[in-house]
Amino acid sequence: MKITKSQLEAVAVKPSQYPSDGLPEVAFAGRSNVGKSSLLNLLTGRKKLAKVSGSPGKTRTINFYLINDAFRIVDLPGYGYAKTAKAVTDDWGKMMETYFQKREGLRRVIQLVDIRHKPTAQDVQMYDYLRYYGLSGLVVATKADKVSRSEMQKNLALIRKTLSLTEEDRIIPVSSLKKTGWEQLLLEIEGILEE
Repeated sequence: MKITKSQLEAVAVKPSQYPSDGLPEVAFAGRSNVGKSSLLNLLTGRKKLAKVSGSPGKTRTINFYLINDAFRIVDLPGYGYAKTAKAVTDDWGKMMETYFQKREGLRRVIQLVDIRHKPTAQDVQMYDYLRYYGLSGLVVATKADKVSRSEMQKNLALIRKTLSLTEEDRIIPVSSLKKTGWEQLLLEIEGILEE
């Protein structure tokens, strides 16, 4: 698959603001600052489609990107940023739960984790949550350029173990900086859309 067309279609905090259902959707979930926006820009070949921020916790909405007029990539708010007020964090949790439960077109949620660190308790909680809703199965380990090849294998094994991934669950190391891993991820997304 090649992405030739991409645009921000909707910014939402509640279902009435979502684009009309009908197109398949693949969502990105991950901690604040894990690189969701950078990954989206890499996949679409557009530097500024999704705003990349140096300060974590900036995405507080569900952002719907229309891709090739055929499907959507949905950027979910980052979780786990300590300086975010608890009330705001609770609102995000409710917002994401509503999206997961009610969105008919949602095919899969791709969990993003930072390859340099063991997944946090919140990463584990999110993956368990995705598994519960039947949305799990694909993990992207971001910032792959920041580790050596030998570290990469060790860290991928740790991520697999910590998130209790099954043999069927896929994990793809990606570097937005070095532009690696994205083609494999696009193939996986293509497969999800064909299911």
